[in-house]
Amino acid sequence: MPERYKGFGYWDIATRQMGIVSKSQQTRFKDAKVAVIGCGGIGGETILMLARMGIGELIIVDKDEFDLSNLNRQAMSSIDTLGLSKADVSKEKVRLTNPYTKVTAINEFINEDNVEYFKDCDVILDALDNLYTRVILTRFARENGIPYVHGAIHGTKGQVTVFTKDTKSYEEMFSLPSLGKELGEETKEEISKLTKGVPPVIGPTPNIVGCLEAFEAYKLITGIGEVTYAPKILNFDLLNLESFSVLEL
Repeated sequence: MPERYKGFGYWDIATRQMGIVSKSQQTRFKDAKVAVIGCGGIGGETILMLARMGIGELIIVDKDEFDLSNLNRQAMSSIDTLGLSKADVSKEKVRLTNPYTKVTAINEFINEDNVEYFKDCDVILDALDNLYTRVILTRFARENGIPYVHGAIHGTKGQVTVFTKDTKSYEEMFSLPSLGKELGEETKEEISKLTKGVPPVIGPTPNIVGCLEAFEAYKLITGIGEVTYAPKILNFDLLNLESFSVLEL
């Protein structure tokens, strides 16, 4: 840090947004703990925006490493990070962006055995590309009363919504075959049939979704604005700018 900035602190970083929130509202965000599952296209931007807005504590999760195909969209990736852990690189990027945000990086796949990592989080943010893991997490969040911010993309299209214990569930809203069933190999196989190959994606799409997810968490925690609670869902297609809209499923 340049010498002239030493001695400055958290509130100096947050100063430009203080006309949007009160100090007590921003303090809630400063004291909050959230989890971002996935540090790739959606997750990288979600993590950066949460840090820039002043989140107090982050748990970030990704088992993957950066490769060349990530460079077209993933904010945490660069030539220098190829082959490195996405979670570890993201942790260091947060440190360089906002040193007042505490970060725990987890290099694991999430399953029913380790989902307890998130039991004391205020919000869980979904930056996943795996439907089965998403089902595990949404069930856990619902059972524990933790708001769950969902985002997904395909090509130039994106969507964002928020699930809580009082809204429709993720499985109900998207009519998944796992609804009402115990999780196991049979259910996992049913869900896996819904995913057909690797979807196309271009840079702006996941980064817009990441920003939107981060701001949904900000609204949830600070109490400002209107949260996009399910069954409402914010949809867009960057090839059709008039498509930015909130629908109800």
